[in-house]
Amino acid sequence: MAQNTPSLRVFASPGRYVQGRGAMERLGSLVGGVGSRPLVLTDDVVRGLVGATLERSFAEAGVPLTFERFGGVPTRTESERVGEVIRSQDHDVIVGLGGGAAIDAAKAAGANAGVPWVSAATVASTDAPTSALSVVYTEKGAFESYRFYDRNPALVVVDTQLVAQAPTRFLAAGVGDALATWIEARALRGTDATNMVEGRPTRAGTALARLSWDILWESALPALDAVDHDLVTPDVEAVVEATTLLSGLGFESGGLAAAHAVHDGLTAVDETHHLAHGEKVNIGSLTQLLLEGAPTSEVEEFAEFTARAGLPTTLTEAGLGKADDALLDRVVAAATAPEETIHNLPFTPSHRDVRDALRAVEGVGRRVRRRAGLGEPRAPKG
Repeated sequence: MAQNTPSLRVFASPGRYVQGRGAMERLGSLVGGVGSRPLVLTDDVVRGLVGATLERSFAEAGVPLTFERFGGVPTRTESERVGEVIRSQDHDVIVGLGGGAAIDAAKAAGANAGVPWVSAATVASTDAPTSALSVVYTEKGAFESYRFYDRNPALVVVDTQLVAQAPTRFLAAGVGDALATWIEARALRGTDATNMVEGRPTRAGTALARLSWDILWESALPALDAVDHDLVTPDVEAVVEATTLLSGLGFESGGLAAAHAVHDGLTAVDETHHLAHGEKVNIGSLTQLLLEGAPTSEVEEFAEFTARAGLPTTLTEAGLGKADDALLDRVVAAATAPEETIHNLPFTPSHRDVRDALRAVEGVGRRVRRRAGLGEPRAPKG
């Protein structure tokens, strides 16, 4: 990541954020305020769910609608392909429709083609929709790099009815991703570490990270219960705002540390590819807490809360219950690469420190699950 003058503090945000039940019904008119020839990047599943709604919405707004099929992984190759579609068909805005992968690919394609981008989220599984960066993956799904842009999405739209109708696991993953926001942002306070927009963290970014955390502890469990039954309640609205807007602003302007670095390390081994982004991040959050020497009561309270939310809190659930040191060394090597955000911690953990903390997650998670009556952790099938 490039470094700005250390004294500069930088806060970034999207141009407009729109959230609520039925928000996709307004997408045509909202996108029409950004460009007149949009391209909508999405996969077949999401198009099947909302295609008719978008066709009606764009027709009512008098805005042409063109879909482009998303390949499924936000690789450099995919973003270059979609960027060429934008240029060849003379589109002037791209809409990433669906989850974080399609949205990240749309940002990269928009940057390649020199047009603004819009995030239209149908799930709240990550905080990708608001940010000025994409996570770039290899064709096999391993973390490759972050790609940074000079602007955020012009518009973010989140339809909470679609969020509620999606599998509950998606929202739980968003909770895991968002809880890390405060754990990481607080680690950067008082340091000269840079945030994700090439400046020192702002008080606003750090405060929004804490607000996201507070909302999740209050509302995440009842929101997940509601989504189990496809319901949109005030708790669901609050959690969607926390996982998407507040976490997005908080991680970008507050900064990342070890939790997301460990996530990136976990993507380096095939055994964890069954986990969603936020599920890997939750393992990273526990690892960071243990690295920091956080009070046992805090670590165990976090492990129990996130286990109740359906998130993995053991290496067993991550597919690494029987991992030897050589396998974990691969995870740690990727997590501690020179460009990784673990180096934003106010101390410098060694490779062995990180491996031991990651290994210790298993014991903590198992002990807490037993005490809370949550049963033994289950390894992934296959």
